[in-house]
Amino acid sequence: MKRRRFMITAAASGMALALVPVAPATANTGRRVGDGLAALHEQRLIALRHLDDKVGSGHVYTSAVTEFDMIAGALGTSSYSEATGRRLLAAAADAQRAAGWTAYDSGHPDLAEGHFADAAEDALESQDPEVLATTLSFWAIKLYSTGEPQAAASLVEAAKVHGRATGSARMLAMLHARACRAHARAGDQRASDREANAALDAYGHATPLADDLPSLYWVNLGEIYQLLGSSALNLGHPARALDHFQHAATAGLAELQEGYDGDSFPRGAAIYEARTAEAHLKLDAIEQAVAMAHLAVEHMGGVNSARGSTALADLRTQLRAHRGVPEVRDFLEFTE
Repeated sequence: MKRRRFMITAAASGMALALVPVAPATANTGRRVGDGLAALHEQRLIALRHLDDKVGSGHVYTSAVTEFDMIAGALGTSSYSEATGRRLLAAAADAQRAAGWTAYDSGHPDLAEGHFADAAEDALESQDPEVLATTLSFWAIKLYSTGEPQAAASLVEAAKVHGRATGSARMLAMLHARACRAHARAGDQRASDREANAALDAYGHATPLADDLPSLYWVNLGEIYQLLGSSALNLGHPARALDHFQHAATAGLAELQEGYDGDSFPRGAAIYEARTAEAHLKLDAIEQAVAMAHLAVEHMGGVNSARGSTALADLRTQLRAHRGVPEVRDFLEFTE
């Protein structure tokens, strides 16, 4: 699998010919399908993304796999034009990406790895830069979260090649923020700071969210600051992390309402609130840590996510060292 990942990264970076994307052959047998079918699958995949945001990955994984199977069936048994074939391949890649992401978020990283690799190969063949950049960026999350930050950084660098091809400054901002996280996990302060500055600079050129790529519906200034705050926390700078987390919240006070939307993304909100609580704990601000911990528990209610549950479990472990504080003891008892 590591060799396969290397070949995909090299091909996506334009450094090797092993997996150079080629035009999908126009199918000449079977029932003729057109762009209408591709559009239906694209719409269903959009719905799956939002369901994952709202209810968590545990409920969405099977649907993502089923969606891929349907698209693969159409590709294998229908006839279609080259343009339709590309759209179907891109949809197949996005379905595999969704399967990889939800498998990882459900606590199955090895299963996720296979889905991400399949997604990247389909995206390369489709020659869709948006789908490929998105796939590689989500794959990078899995890698830097499971002890492979350098591999994650390599994937993000490859993703940037295709991110630039989309013409979206918002896409580049997200990729720079993702690179910031990978370098922070690797303990590289200088590289992480460089990518943090690049993320904010790129975001300054972003078009309004409604006019941008549909896959970036979740990326606003609040999200960027949440990623930068998480990176600062990994690097051992809790005060800087809290400053970024505060910016993530107050960005919504600006005219463009760029703050992180916890109601739309409860799992993400819970994870970021757990990290904010951790930063407060490192600064011995126990009362503020407990307050954020309660918010994290509230947001996780009804969301099926191993990542979210693990974040809360880790926070509880850190809070146990302060069990003598009444507020901490009450929280621990409340969440038993």
